[in-house]
Amino acid sequence: MKILVCISKTPDTTAKIAFTEGNTKFDENGVQWIINPYDEWYALVKAIELKEKDASTIIHLVTVGTADAEPIIRKALALGGDEAIRVNSNSNDSFYVAKQIAAIAKEGSYELILTGKETIDYNSASIGSMLSAILDLPFVSLANQLECNGNLATVRREIEGGEETCEVNLPVVISCQKGMAEQRIPNMRGIMAARTKPLKVLEPSEASATTSIKKFDIPVAKSGVKLVDPANMDELVKLLKEEAKVI
Repeated sequence: MKILVCISKTPDTTAKIAFTEGNTKFDENGVQWIINPYDEWYALVKAIELKEKDASTIIHLVTVGTADAEPIIRKALALGGDEAIRVNSNSNDSFYVAKQIAAIAKEGSYELILTGKETIDYNSASIGSMLSAILDLPFVSLANQLECNGNLATVRREIEGGEETCEVNLPVVISCQKGMAEQRIPNMRGIMAARTKPLKVLEPSEASATTSIKKFDIPVAKSGVKLVDPANMDELVKLLKEEAKVI
């Protein structure tokens, strides 16, 4: 089986977020970059688990980004990817990114395409569905369990009020979330091997962005917590009514 895992470079969850140029551009100064957790912990690790069950499985990684994304690509290779492809472009437009990945997917004839359910910076959760539409493949979103048997995939996913289990023929695009796999860390052998694994750099295919960023806004800082003595219920009721306005 050939698996294509889509990975993205995102700011560390503890990074201090700021914007420049009139709040139109993300300030990257001092930001620590990581593999998008949904891509790493669930999509990539699930691909690795499938390979552990079938040694003939091949795992390719793809990211759309500039050269500064290569450290996170090497980490993904250290975890267990066999080969990586970087499309040399930088865009925040989901459709443009999906078009670039789709071009790679068509060329590679992959049976399984895995993405994280969303990136933790933009949270658009749109790449998987766009990929499936461009490639004319079935799509299963929010998957938390996956088993493959020959040309058939059994996928469990969350739905409103519960879960459903469905079967789908390969090839298929699946977005992965918590429950799909257990987080792993690279070992020394994987880190050393990653240095020599192929990392191809390709120029982007022709595509146009469909959206542009007009402005970023930082949420208003949360106010401090007020402590009320448990014996003073009258004050608590007054605060809830007059300040919090919840009763």
